[in-house]
Amino acid sequence: MSSILESVNKRTQLVGQNRLELLLFRFDGKQRFGINVFKVKEVLQCPPLTTLPKLNPFVRGVAHIRGTTISVIDLSAATGGQPIQDISSSFIIISEYNRSVQGFLVQSVERIINMNWESILPPPVGAGRNSYLTAVAEVEDELIEILDVEKILDEISPVKTSLSKEASDALTLDRDKQYNVLVIDDSSVARKQIVRSLSDLNLNIDTAKDGKEALQILKEAAENTDDLSYEIPLIISDIEMPEMDGYTLTAEIRDDPKLKNIKVVLHTSLSGVFNQAMVEKVGANDFIAKFSPDELATAVNKQLSL
Repeated sequence: MSSILESVNKRTQLVGQNRLELLLFRFDGKQRFGINVFKVKEVLQCPPLTTLPKLNPFVRGVAHIRGTTISVIDLSAATGGQPIQDISSSFIIISEYNRSVQGFLVQSVERIINMNWESILPPPVGAGRNSYLTAVAEVEDELIEILDVEKILDEISPVKTSLSKEASDALTLDRDKQYNVLVIDDSSVARKQIVRSLSDLNLNIDTAKDGKEALQILKEAAENTDDLSYEIPLIISDIEMPEMDGYTLTAEIRDDPKLKNIKVVLHTSLSGVFNQAMVEKVGANDFIAKFSPDELATAVNKQLSL
């Protein structure tokens, strides 16, 4: 376990080109799951948990770790499985999503694997609308399931998607003019959150579930024009997506003469200095950490007003 902890600490400082590193873990069964190492702050043996009144049933309690109180979510129960039974022998994956830190209770943590996003595929069509998967990957002849953590967190503690009066009043876009915007995110919940947050701007919003699909949409739309930015002036893209991540998508857009003038806002639950370096490297126009509807709307208003 100590080697895993050391790897988490080192690899959270890395960023690849259309690559990711998954921390593999299990619940009570044989199925293995994965979480992007960039989201992981720490892995530790589950400490004693304190139960508080009126907690969400999927929150097993709170842990006091280095002076901070962290909610511990039973990932197995939250995704429709049986609650993890033996907490004392379980582990907590401390992660940061959407500007908040939480602990995910799992039965066991295995190792870290390095993969290309092209090897990460969307979940099977038959998974249905209630599926908690955002992607799958085949590793050693076994299917690894990557959970839609944003959906899980939204069900436990829904994020605010409406703009504050101050942010709404500060918008300068002409509400009688509709701009075409493409939103790309592998989480259906995240796509809906973004659309709701931008409703005050009266945009015409299309969506795509990953960078590969988005690039295909853009190239098809650009067939009869020399500069697609007149028709689609802005895209808002997640970074972590199966098949093609947001960094690679941005680089592809900048390399295409017909697409290169489209404004790109990267909108992601990832955070850190390494992101800013990649934003500049691939040529994105802005980087917004999830999830603040005021900041997102303000950034979109700014880019469309330039």
